[in-house]
Order: sequence, then structure tokens, then C-alpha cells
Amino acid sequence: MPKTSRRLTVHPPTLRQVEVVRTVDVTPGMRRVTLGGEQLRAFTTADGLVRPAFTSSGFDDDLAVYFPYPGRPDPVLPVQGAAKLIVPKDPRPLSRAYTVRRWDPEAGELDVDFVKHGVGAGTTWAYRAQPGDLIHLSGPSTSKDFPAGADWLLVAGDDTALPAIGRLLDELPPDARAQVFIEIAEDAYRQELRELPGVDVTWVRPGSLTEAVRGAEWWPGQVFAWLAGEHTAVRDIRRHLVEDRGVPKEDVDFAGYWRRSAVVALEADGAVPDPEKTVTPFQRLHDLTELVAPVAIRTAVELGVPDLLSRGVTGVTELAAKAGADERALGKLLRYLRTLDVVTEPEPGHYALTPVGDVLTLDFIADRLHSAGVVGRETLGIHGLTESVRTGRAAYASVTGQTFADVRAEQDYEDRHLERLAKFQPALAGPIAASGLLAGVGHLVIHSGGAGAHAREYVAAHEDLRVTICALPAQADWLRRDLPATIPDERQRARVGVLEQSVFEPSPAADAVLVSRAFKTLPDADAAHALRRAAENLVPGGRVLLIEDVFDVDALDEHDGEEDLIALASHGSGLRTAAELDAVIARAGLTRGSAHTVGLGVTVHELLPSTPRRREHP
Repeated sequence: MPKTSRRLTVHPPTLRQVEVVRTVDVTPGMRRVTLGGEQLRAFTTADGLVRPAFTSSGFDDDLAVYFPYPGRPDPVLPVQGAAKLIVPKDPRPLSRAYTVRRWDPEAGELDVDFVKHGVGAGTTWAYRAQPGDLIHLSGPSTSKDFPAGADWLLVAGDDTALPAIGRLLDELPPDARAQVFIEIAEDAYRQELRELPGVDVTWVRPGSLTEAVRGAEWWPGQVFAWLAGEHTAVRDIRRHLVEDRGVPKEDVDFAGYWRRSAVVALEADGAVPDPEKTVTPFQRLHDLTELVAPVAIRTAVELGVPDLLSRGVTGVTELAAKAGADERALGKLLRYLRTLDVVTEPEPGHYALTPVGDVLTLDFIADRLHSAGVVGRETLGIHGLTESVRTGRAAYASVTGQTFADVRAEQDYEDRHLERLAKFQPALAGPIAASGLLAGVGHLVIHSGGAGAHAREYVAAHEDLRVTICALPAQADWLRRDLPATIPDERQRARVGVLEQSVFEPSPAADAVLVSRAFKTLPDADAAHALRRAAENLVPGGRVLLIEDVFDVDALDEHDGEEDLIALASHGSGLRTAAELDAVIARAGLTRGSAHTVGLGVTVHELLPSTPRRREHP
């Protein structure tokens, strides 16, 4: 038996203006709008472009219908080109897809059915339409013939698929065999459909379409399946047919016409969706998964293009020479960046930054986007996220050829990393110094990036305080070079020492040990071990002061999620929830004391040994 097939016919893209001829309610839930007009026949545009007559030969052909944005009298329309429709981007046309229910070329009439389902641009237009109203449409872009070689058809859809199902039944040959399942919201929505001796039509209640198809009698012979309706139901039925019934994928045509999502209505008109607040799942997913734009922008940053443009280098030839790029290839990149509104082209071959593009010249933004930047280099691990999710371990080495610990051991990288951290530490160290947390502390040990900035604030606020900064060799080297500038007062600087020591070694004897944001890169066992070591040489009554960001599961934040996944892929760890951090603290043999909120909402946890050390008397 040959494979089923649907021969495809491609139609020239054509924008047409049509008018409403009449409207009729087929059922309480479906309105049919009949359209006509001269542009359904062959016509010539005002620009002299000859356009072919409308045609539709496939039962599931669809049209794009263009509606005005709320509050505007005229729709945003694509521009008719010789070979394509040119779609404006800001704003884009407000269009929806609808099936051609009937096309009568002799009468020049086109029927389009609109499901009544509350808030919707198309629904609202259809139920307010009057004869003589004008509307624009384009399509169908393609038409598919009936499948060849099938012994019978299996058709399933909800009320949004009724226009296509109705046309299919109208156009089937008299001897066709088919099982048709139609889900409707209520019995009143049943339509009068053409009856054929070999076609069984089953109307099903809401939410039971998948169940009905699963329970269908399976007829012998080769089947062709056509599925349309709500995305999830269509997906599940297709899986059943392919995985359970063994239907070849090429013998299943499917279309998820709609997806369950919230529609936000305009305040001024409750029947019209607010286009700025209503985003379809498809649009949202497209925005989330689009790769080309972020890669292209990062490429521009790595080539130094934004910086060069900001310095007055505007011509493609000169830009290519200074960026070390191929002129033709750079021209393609700039052309694409123009579509993203990152650059403009005031004159051919010369570019300038838009306000969006100008942001790329900020150092801290470029650092995040450049693959050699402090943040950008760590972020490279995200390319190994699939491996990390499968294994639960860091994938940074498989992506870059070295572990992130190797990166941190590079003196140049560590210098830049610590310089960046030092810029942000005063906002935390100053409030801690003024909080009373260090009252009575004679010796403080610090494990923290940007520890020099911490030490400066603490020794300035507490005259008798001595500080020891514990750091790995590359960090210690930078700190020793940085301290004279960070703590210019020699007497204060004399009370600050730098000890080459990791967080996994016992801290020197101290009244308090400050551990700040040191555990995001460590697995739980390592973090607990480090905390245990930090508390090992506390004097009696001493405490660990812990600052560690946590993932708030009750108020999910996209940026926390990003940080969490980057830490997973780069380090095999991530942001801990409050409960997970509590488990690490308990595993270290420590208990929580007081918690203090300082500065910009940062929490400092006082941790005490589970068995307090007794102060020895002489």
C-alpha cells in the first residue's frame, strides 16, 4: 500500500480588501460571515502589481484576516510586494487565522466561520460586522489535496475545527469512509453536516475528545488522520495514534489551532483583547527561545562594534578593519542588528547606535555579554545545561575545556573578578559595620570576595578590631596589591592581614568568622564542611556570620532562576532554598541564632556551634 500524501499547491501571497455581504448565526456558538468584492477576482494594485484571483482547493485552507488595533480606525497592514507581503514590525499587523469554510468562484463569495468564545479580536469583529463593512485578508498561502492511498480517514477536532470538518464532509466522494469526532461546548452547538453512508460522526462533550479517539473502533486498512483544535488535546491524540496505533507520522496532519491562556480585555471594551497585555503561549515561547538575537548582540560586543560606533567609526569598511572582521560578513551582522533596533543606518553603509545599542557601551553590560568578561566567562557554562541536568554535575569543562576553578586560578581573571566584586561590597560592608554585629569582636576572620572593602569599613568603625582575610593564592596576591589603595590609613591597614588559606581549612582562632556568598559554587557536602571548618577555632561564645543568597520558592524570580542554572552548569551547585541552606547548616553542626537584615535587604545569619564551647578560667 503506498504512503498517503497530500499534494501541496503554493499560491502567490496577495493582500485583498473584501466586504461583508451578509452574516448568519449557524448555531448560537458560530457566526458565518460571507465576504465578497472585486479583489477576490484578479486585480491590479495601485502600484501596478497584477494579482491573481482568489482560489482555495484544500478543505483546511486558512486565511490571515487583519483587524484594527483597539482605538484605531484602520488596521496595520502588510505591504504588497511583487513576490511577498512585507510585514511591518512596529507595530505588527493584528491578524488571526481562519479556515475557508466555503469558496464559490462563480458567485465570488467566500464564507468564514467565527467561533463565539468571549474576548477575541476576530470574534468581536464578526459579531459586530454589518453588510458593507470592509476587511483585509491574505491567503491561503498553500492548499493541500485530499490524501492519496488511504482506505479511511480519522478526523478529530473541537468547535474551532468545525469549519474545516464541515468543508471536508461537503467535498468527500460519496464512497468515502471516515470516523469523525467533534467536541462541542454544548448540544446547541451541533451543526447540520453532510451525511454519507461510510462516515460516522460522533459529537463529544468538552474535555473528552482524546478519550473518544482512544476508545474508537479501529478499522482495517490504511488510515489518514486529520486533527485540529486545542493544542494539548491535539498533541495527546497524535501521540496515541503514532505510539499506540502505529500510524506513521506522515499520515497524521495536525494543527493546534489554539492554546489555553488568559486573555486580558481592554478596560474600555470588555469584548476586545488588550494587545499589549495579551500574549499567546506561542508568542511567549518564541520570545523565550529565540537564539539568533542574543548571539548576534554578543558577537557585536565581542568584536567591539558598539564601542567603535560610539567613537565615531561608522562605515562598514572602517568598522571591519578595526574590528578585525570580514567586511561582507560584518555587513550582514549590522543589517540584522538594524532589524533589532540596536543600530540605525543614517546613510547607506554607515551605522549609528540607537538608545538600545548605546546601552551596550556600558562596561558592566559588556562584561556580562562578552565571552571573556568576568560574568560572561562564567555564563559560558550554561551551554552545558543539558549535561548538567542529566548528571547533576558541572558541565563547564565539557563546554570550555577547563573547570571554572581553573579559570579562577588565572591571575588576570581573578584580578578582574575581585575588582568587580570590590565595587559592590561597600553597600554591604558599611551597614554591617554600623549594625552592632561586630560589637565586642576582637578578631574577625573574613571569607569573602571583595574582602578588602569589608575590612576597610570594619577597622574604621571599630578601633580595637583585628581582621584576617583568608583567600586562595590568586586572591591573596590581588588583595596585597589592592589593600594600600583600599585602606590608605596605615594604622588601620596594620590591623588587617591576608592569609593564604581556602575555606576548607580551619579558620584561625577568632571571635567571629564572616562567610559571605561563598557557597553558591559548592555542593552541599563541601559547603557543610567549609562551615564546620569556619567554626572549628571559634573562641568560646564566638559565632559564624553567614551571608548567603537563597532561592525564594514562594516568590519565583526569573533572575534567581538564571543564577541558579548558571551555577548548576558551571559549578554543579546553585542557589539553595531556605530549607536547603538550613540542612547545610545543620550538617555542619551549627544552629541558627539571630538573623539581622542590613543594607539593601541582606540577611546576616548568626550561627552557633550546637555544643557551645565553655570559656576556660585560668
